[in-house]
Amino acid sequence: MIGLLIAAGLCAVGGGGYALSRSSLFASESAAPAPAPLKALKPIFVTLEPLTVNVQSEGRGRFLHIGMALKVRNEEAKAQIVEFMPELRSRLVLLLSNRPPESLVSTEDKARLAEEIRTVLNRPLAPDLPPQDIASVSFNTFVVQ
Repeated sequence: MIGLLIAAGLCAVGGGGYALSRSSLFASESAAPAPAPLKALKPIFVTLEPLTVNVQSEGRGRFLHIGMALKVRNEEAKAQIVEFMPELRSRLVLLLSNRPPESLVSTEDKARLAEEIRTVLNRPLAPDLPPQDIASVSFNTFVVQ
């Protein structure tokens, strides 16, 4: 009877050891850190108040009402844009009021205008300042009348 108990105990210890060795083997394989998913950067937008400007037209008065958001690459660029907003709005008025209304109709025209706005607004605001870091321009209002 004692021999049977010793044999049963040895089997239990052996089985437990085997189970522990298998679980630690799998644990070491699964414990390897999975590659961290790339943290998606949150976009940073600066929304401009809508502008209404007269556009070039022959005969009757026509206007463009436009609202947009600027996508910037970092918080420093956002702060600089907010600080110099009056000058940037002035640049926009000068750029937009020089347009014939027919050049603002198609999707391609609007995409070209967005790129021109980005280029004009990215110019340095002062000789000692770097250019703004505007990545893109998105329209949220666009009415030619």
